[in-house]
Amino acid sequence: MSFASWEDFLSMGQHGLYVWSAFGISVLVLALNLALPMHAQRRYVKDEARRLRREAQV
Repeated sequence: MSFASWEDFLSMGQHGLYVWSAFGISVLVLALNLALPMHAQRRYVKDEARRLRREAQV
């Protein structure tokens, strides 16, 4: 498919809002699928380190 300009490309033949919002939502979901487990792992490691320090003091 060929577009005459960047504006035509972005509007995608009157379907640009649907296309770009679907693309954006997909990128957001993929980013969350990467970020949330990494955050949970960091929190788990921090909590375990805190627990081990607390047990070592007793």
